[in-house]
Amino acid sequence: METNAVQQEILLMKNTSFSKRQLFEKERMETARNLPYDEQLEAACWNGWLDAMLPEIIDTSDKGKSLYLWEIMQAKSFLNIELCEAPKVIDMQYSINPYAVMSTVCYE
Repeated sequence: METNAVQQEILLMKNTSFSKRQLFEKERMETARNLPYDEQLEAACWNGWLDAMLPEIIDTSDKGKSLYLWEIMQAKSFLNIELCEAPKVIDMQYSINPYAVMSTVCYE
């Protein structure tokens, strides 16, 4: 019997008081201080910020293991964060990424 791999997408809005407050409350990295805000936010996600600040949102695998942060896509107003057990193409029809949703709507 084939099991489904767990995948999770998170849209993290960039210019919100939540993301700015959480980023600046967390101890900032020395190397990130010279980066633009967008890149600081992405670097914080790669360095474990998601698990620390959004523990109730981050999903786990069927066996209770943490999902891997696989990809972060920068968009104009948000970060599209992909977590999964193993890399797999996300079906755009079920994505929460607005750019992906619009591309599927245009073809129907």
